Amino acid sequence: MPHVTTETRGTRNPPRDRRRTVVGTAVGLLSVGASLGAAELASALTRTASPVVAVGDAVVDNTPPALMEPAISLFGTADKVVLLSGIAIVLLGVGAVLGVVALRRPAVGYAGLAVFAAAGIAAVLLRRADEPGAVIPVLVGAAAGASALALLLRSAHRYLRPAAAAGPAGAGPRAPAHAQGAEGVPVPEDAENAPGAPRDTPESHGAGSAQAAHTAEPGPAQGPGRRGFVLTATGVLAASGTAGALGRLLSSDPGGTGGRSAIALPSAAEPLAPLPAGTDLGVPGLPPFSTPVEDFYRIDTALTVPRLDASRWVLRVHGMVDRPFEIGMDELLGLPLVEADITLTCVSNPVGGDLVGNTRWLGYPLAALLRRAGVHADADQILSTSHDGWTCGTPTEVVMDGRDALLAVGMGGEALTPVHGFPARMVVPGLYGFVSATKWVTDIELTRFADRQAYWAQRGWAVRAPVKTMSRVDVPAPLGRVGSGEVVLAGVAWSQHTGIDAVEVRVDDGEWQTAELARVPGIDTWVQWVAETAVDPGRHTVEARATDSAGRTQPPERVDPIPNGATGWHRVRFTAE
Repeated sequence: MPHVTTETRGTRNPPRDRRRTVVGTAVGLLSVGASLGAAELASALTRTASPVVAVGDAVVDNTPPALMEPAISLFGTADKVVLLSGIAIVLLGVGAVLGVVALRRPAVGYAGLAVFAAAGIAAVLLRRADEPGAVIPVLVGAAAGASALALLLRSAHRYLRPAAAAGPAGAGPRAPAHAQGAEGVPVPEDAENAPGAPRDTPESHGAGSAQAAHTAEPGPAQGPGRRGFVLTATGVLAASGTAGALGRLLSSDPGGTGGRSAIALPSAAEPLAPLPAGTDLGVPGLPPFSTPVEDFYRIDTALTVPRLDASRWVLRVHGMVDRPFEIGMDELLGLPLVEADITLTCVSNPVGGDLVGNTRWLGYPLAALLRRAGVHADADQILSTSHDGWTCGTPTEVVMDGRDALLAVGMGGEALTPVHGFPARMVVPGLYGFVSATKWVTDIELTRFADRQAYWAQRGWAVRAPVKTMSRVDVPAPLGRVGSGEVVLAGVAWSQHTGIDAVEVRVDDGEWQTAELARVPGIDTWVQWVAETAVDPGRHTVEARATDSAGRTQPPERVDPIPNGATGWHRVRFTAE
């Protein structure tokens, strides 16, 4: 009697299906990984943005403010990590699904990679940076992903091909009936469900069922097939990881004469005197007057830190000027540089926030650059552009009024770090950073506010954003515990280019007490303050308010940072024991 299987119509093989799902998922993930790794290396070699960054920039640039501002508030300085991680997760998730489908329909997998490439090219064209060369990493990544997919599918099919099953004792191996045609010709594994295929009948459960007991359950080829797929997958993973790591390494520092490590900053033409004694009160828990470079806050829209070659950096000054010009790093470092102690503040800083820092900057006066260009009288805006295409609008009269507005090349006694704008950035005291502190600056255009809008102005933020008077309580720490009796209260206050005249503190809504102010080198920095008061054991609340040198006292009403800076008194709760 001919051999038949005992499998009924429509019955699936769960172990086999699970195996196909696992293998397909691996194929998809590894193909996407190969695409990302190759694209990362290509972006480093071409010095352009990777596809993931290009997509992220396009998302940021085209997200409505109504969605962007809540995201900024929710994620804070982690917003870039969240966005890039989200893009990577989506790519890998879709890739895993495509891999499973591609085991049966390879064309779907290749079509998915083509859609990824199209999205990457669209992102390059939509992002604010004028960087058409960023299409190259997209194409390289797509080609690498398609090659990996083809290689992995070939190996996966060999692994998943049904193995020869053992026939009756002594008969030798043979393929399962549902895997053969009438003449022993292999047919698709789902052929038993096809029209005209042999059907399982009650009669097949007679003598044939006993014979079927001697037939091995069909399954994927073990041995060489499995080893081949594992070796192929491991090779693709290693190649992808190596390409990605090499790309990151190459993009981390240009090296040579243009890298940060090769830049030797000259001394200032007229160095500032050392900070006066008493600038730093030395109260435990109080941030130092000069913020260490590694602790200085970072806020920008760049999803990855630009790594520029200083030897190729050029700043273009043009627009409504009589004498447009360009200046490179060698010429800039040869000019008489100046030093200035300046506190920077981000407009996104909430009441009591830490998006503020102070350091000594080294650079060339922006006013001198503008005088060299010959600015027209009606050019009321300095529209500066960073390497990644972000734009910033700064009032011309502010830069020209005598304050220490700089084209900075150094901070804290060393060259700017890439995170903080290497090789050059703008620093203008008295304005929030989004209208004054362009990092990686490559272009300065003199124009008018009525004619051109900068990046955040297009999204409804303020165009002239002077820093608001603010104070912060740092000691005691929020929800901290201190000993009862005499308690030290301390913090910082700032009102750049106006100066702080007084800071007052109070505990538990009591009488305001005037704090002692530390010394400062000028009106463009923050100032430390300290006070002492007696408290009983229990829970307490301390508040602070500052008054600037123009007589303006910090208002009590809380106002959100966007669009032109937060206001309100900072309040800290603590426990005395």
